[in-house]
Amino acid sequence: MDKKTLRQQLIEERLNLPDRLARADMLQRVMRIWLFDRPDTVIGAYWPIKGEFDPLPVLHRWKEDGELLDEPQRRRIGLPVVDKAHKTLTFHAWYPGCPMEEDAYGIPKPKDTEVVVPTLLFVPCVGYGPGGFRLGYGGGFYDRTLATLQPKPVTAGLGFTHGFLPDLMPEPHDMPLDALLNDNGVVWPMS
Repeated sequence: MDKKTLRQQLIEERLNLPDRLARADMLQRVMRIWLFDRPDTVIGAYWPIKGEFDPLPVLHRWKEDGELLDEPQRRRIGLPVVDKAHKTLTFHAWYPGCPMEEDAYGIPKPKDTEVVVPTLLFVPCVGYGPGGFRLGYGGGFYDRTLATLQPKPVTAGLGFTHGFLPDLMPEPHDMPLDALLNDNGVVWPMS
């Protein structure tokens, strides 16, 4: 099966998961536990589309927890903004209620907020396979962005268990993620 067809099939399955809300609740728990001891103060994420897991409630709670701890640096959340010229992403500060506008793909993005540089980046997975490789939407934005971000952030893919592809073969430009989290737990790296 070609990747385009596979993407469409996985997105359709994800949209029709009868227990998607229960799976999302489990993945929120996994994410909260995984974040507990991380030293990051700036985390990049994404605005969920096409039935993707929504990481923003967990990250908002993470941000509030940091403020309760009275950390010297306030925790920040960044959402991607497409750079059309370079086909890469920059991350702009996001907080609940911040002004938003749609990007060229119809996805909400922060409007006129400052650029932030994440040390941890949560990446949506349409599918994922062994070795920390992900199947995205095919635009290559994350791979190009990760190839240029300095310092390179830790990357963690987020997806549901239905998206596991045991035979996923990476292409030469694909960059493996540092971790993969799903509704069953941490599936990469294998511990």
